[in-house]
Amino acid sequence: MLHFDQDPKDPAFVQDPYGFYARLRDSGPLAYWTELGVPVLTGYDGVSMALRDNRFGREAPQGFARPIPKGLQHFYEIDAHSMLELEGERHRRLRGLVLRAFTSRRIKDLMPDITAICDDLLDKIDTHAGETDLLQSFCQPLPVRVISRLLGVPEEMCDQLLAWSNAMVAVYTPLRTPAIEAAAEQAAREFSTFMRRYVEARRTTPRDDLITHLIAAEEGGEKLSTDELISTCILLLNAGHEATVHSLGIAVKTLLETETPPDALTDGAIDATLEEVLRYDPPLHFFDRWVYEDMCFMGHEFKRGDKVGLLLASANRDETAWDEADRFRPARPNKQNMAFGVGLHFCVGAPLARLEMRVALPRLFERYPDLALAAPPDYANTWHFHGLRSLRVRLGQK
Repeated sequence: MLHFDQDPKDPAFVQDPYGFYARLRDSGPLAYWTELGVPVLTGYDGVSMALRDNRFGREAPQGFARPIPKGLQHFYEIDAHSMLELEGERHRRLRGLVLRAFTSRRIKDLMPDITAICDDLLDKIDTHAGETDLLQSFCQPLPVRVISRLLGVPEEMCDQLLAWSNAMVAVYTPLRTPAIEAAAEQAAREFSTFMRRYVEARRTTPRDDLITHLIAAEEGGEKLSTDELISTCILLLNAGHEATVHSLGIAVKTLLETETPPDALTDGAIDATLEEVLRYDPPLHFFDRWVYEDMCFMGHEFKRGDKVGLLLASANRDETAWDEADRFRPARPNKQNMAFGVGLHFCVGAPLARLEMRVALPRLFERYPDLALAAPPDYANTWHFHGLRSLRVRLGQK
């Protein structure tokens, strides 16, 4: 296994990491990334198999759990009840209960709300003087307002929910700082207190919202505890919002840069276009996994308690999986990409993210057919969560 040096905070790398990923893939299915301190799976087959293999997992094997960092107790209390961090029976039970409430029908029923929120945001953009940062005016507010309606939380809380979410998600990025940890701990404390009040209120006064349906969800005589409910609601906002903001912003950037024709967003073509956007430049580039038993995987001997990184974005550009993998082709034949994971930990919010993009992108480009980039798109220095910091556009004629 070859060793590679690459600072994940290097500005040039953050703006375009794909050349480095290609070097890793050229070296073989596994490479050691020095700054991350782990071997990383670089290709489609390795990442896909590892995500489906129950010998790898998010939860540390017994005897290998690391002490909770001082000052992050509230943050990790939420994590302890999150299905994102659990494995085995606990994960199966929690995921099953959540999916009983977060059904495909409930997601589909959100289409009128998504449409109304899109139109409201676009109406407000109309007041801008011909130019706007689309990330701030459209891509960021859309998903947080949608999730607020889904949960039954007042939309006037959106700015605060977004601030809590951003602070907590920052902990998962590589090379986090003490300041980031302190902000995440405060956000976790305040967010959980806020959600606890809403959960308790819905227990006595049910409504037609996801919190009420999560309370009512039952499987095999079991229900979600209050702590599990709080962690689930926070997870849906944090993960769902981040993924959608990044996916939507990158989609607009990619469509504009590649001068993709409008018919790529018509009913018969848009689903393939969305999958190609997610493949070409996904919102999450890296997962890590614990190794649960001694084994040989992709030619490397792993020991129980080792960790391995999964480069989702590199897998999505693997030339052995896709022809012309570095080229954006909206009509590319469908093949499952790694943008939202696969297997037991496939993102439960992926259908909602896809629906929001399916509604938002056509409405945006129909409103502004002459939309154009006003400045080079700028990726935020968070690499792990791959998303834009700004997306300045010229609106053109309506």
